[in-house]
Amino acid sequence: MEEFFSVSECKGQKTIDGEQVPLVLAPSGVDAKSSGWEALVEALKANREWVEEKVVANSGVLLRGFDVRDAVEFNAVVEALGWPDIRYVGPAPRTHVHGRVWTANEGPLEEFIYYHHEMVLIKEFPGKVILFCEVPPPSGGETPFVPSFRVTERALEEFPDTVEELDAKGLRYTFTALSKNDTKSMRGRGWEDAFATSDRAEAERRARALGMDVEWLPDGGVRTILGPRKLTRVFPGRKGRRMWFNTVVGMHGKELSSATLADGSEIPAEFVRRCGEIIEEESIQFRWEKGDILILDNLATLHGRRPSLAPRRVLVATCK
Repeated sequence: MEEFFSVSECKGQKTIDGEQVPLVLAPSGVDAKSSGWEALVEALKANREWVEEKVVANSGVLLRGFDVRDAVEFNAVVEALGWPDIRYVGPAPRTHVHGRVWTANEGPLEEFIYYHHEMVLIKEFPGKVILFCEVPPPSGGETPFVPSFRVTERALEEFPDTVEELDAKGLRYTFTALSKNDTKSMRGRGWEDAFATSDRAEAERRARALGMDVEWLPDGGVRTILGPRKLTRVFPGRKGRRMWFNTVVGMHGKELSSATLADGSEIPAEFVRRCGEIIEEESIQFRWEKGDILILDNLATLHGRRPSLAPRRVLVATCK
């Protein structure tokens, strides 16, 4: 594997516990045959365990310089990694492109998409999120990500009692969705698309299977209720790190969502505000280049999207 890849660098990269985050892998070959997307596909197929070890050890791997040009070639890379597909369930409006490839959140580019673990509130969530830059934006549009354990560590330093109380009591979330998609909103995915049905009874059944309760609203929309959920999680193979596996900051006190303790009592606003600052302080970002593929360990990183000028086209695949 060392013969095919060379370890590179990118502006914005950080060193955390001795590891580069993200680890940047570039082709060591100089000609198109030995450094293009087809060679990348074959190398990934032959070295799947090595790649997964790097994703887990470094929380993220950036593949740069392999001349991946479109959704078809990106899909071939996704398939080569060998991780099973997992269907996206969530509020973001998305469109299927090819194979296992979808558009990333199609909400307005001028809006900031807040940091989150993908599908953090659902019973079954992705282990990996793979992002591909087809059209890099002229300005902005980065995909910042955060090593989740660092947020927990710092929150424990400043608010040890609050962290332990929230973890012990659990969290309750609500989210309101329209019936149909609204691409003018970054959380505008309608429940019919999210649950892949227009039948309310079937939607309720699918919601329960995902760990949600639902309340139907007079306008045809639905309020989903999730909980109790933990504030932090520890996953195997990740040094016993306590991950900030929640969406408290992103959903607390918002127009369409809420986050409270499981018993309905309020989470201290100062705690939420300060945790938001910590998350931003710990963030890592780089400028997208055409053909970049970023593989994130979804169990270990939160990610978001900076406001962007058009055009910007980033595609995504979610994997178990």
